[in-house]
Amino acid sequence: MRRYALPLFCLAALAFAQESVPEIPFESVPNFLKLPPDLYLGEVAGVAVNSKGHIFAFSRGGTSGPAYGATAAQLLEFGADGRFLREIGKNLYAWSYAHAVRVDKNDNIWAIDKGSDMIIEFDPQGRAQMVFGRKKEASDDNDGPWIHVNPPRPAVNGQFRQPTDVTWDREGNIFISDGYINSRVAKFSRTGDWVKEWGKAGTNPGEFNTPHSIAADAEGNIYVADRGNRRIQVFNPDGDFVRAIQIDIPAPEDAQPWMGPRPGPNTAPTMQPGSPWTICITPGPTQYLYTSDAFPGRIYKLTLDGKVVGMLGRTGHQPKQFGWIHELACPSENQLYAAELLNWRIQKLVLHPEKATSH
Repeated sequence: MRRYALPLFCLAALAFAQESVPEIPFESVPNFLKLPPDLYLGEVAGVAVNSKGHIFAFSRGGTSGPAYGATAAQLLEFGADGRFLREIGKNLYAWSYAHAVRVDKNDNIWAIDKGSDMIIEFDPQGRAQMVFGRKKEASDDNDGPWIHVNPPRPAVNGQFRQPTDVTWDREGNIFISDGYINSRVAKFSRTGDWVKEWGKAGTNPGEFNTPHSIAADAEGNIYVADRGNRRIQVFNPDGDFVRAIQIDIPAPEDAQPWMGPRPGPNTAPTMQPGSPWTICITPGPTQYLYTSDAFPGRIYKLTLDGKVVGMLGRTGHQPKQFGWIHELACPSENQLYAAELLNWRIQKLVLHPEKATSH
């Protein structure tokens, strides 16, 4: 019997630790973004911040035409004070259906468009520098929207199919998560040359079910939000599996989704508590990982080895509540920007962990 005492004790301690994760007090800065009278945000799919504190919003706005033939992508830049500065890439050929935006260490702006299967790098002045992927066109024979099939199709080198996000390691190598149809990570050199890919559809280590967000830490390790498998997978820059992180904190009994009935035990993994929609990693020297789920709509703060050290928020329509956070930006440990699909906004969040209380 003594042989089983330690494992049972460890399991109990882990369960206690999960249940006692502190709620981090926070505030949402009211009316932070100042939009011109004739400009509106649609579903805000992406948010990023550059070295000057400028905020970039990648919104499913600017729509014209029928709902399934629209150009639902606008890239907008705001000053650190929330003042509107400019639109980047107006009428860009790649714009179809916004998914994410990132800023690299040189303040280049990267837009990931799920609808056109394209990733565009802009320099800080807003001019296109590199293009990855190619979109479908009506002139192509027997072409049309991608169809989700089961089993999924194998990836094709040189072709993206609904990509989701991008990140870089210390050497500037480029890593693209790809995506809703493909189930892989594609690696390129810093100059855009193809290096390799890893991953396929599945549940084993190194396999994915919608790699939805991607980020790198200061050591160059790559973190992938494997949303459909309810886990974050960590790899070294060569694509070797390092570890998996799962968040197993039950939803509060009074938690409700943004709309509709409360999800049940048979709900798809994407809508289960702890399913990671987003990843952002704070600057050093001590880095933290932030991620979020759609239900119960919480943001989680983790150490890089996967320990949940705090959480905040819930679903809803009001300030300090969230409707499907699709991307997080975390320029510092206690300042976050949350891009929401369903509430058509970006919230600037200021955290106060010194006031946190455990539950």
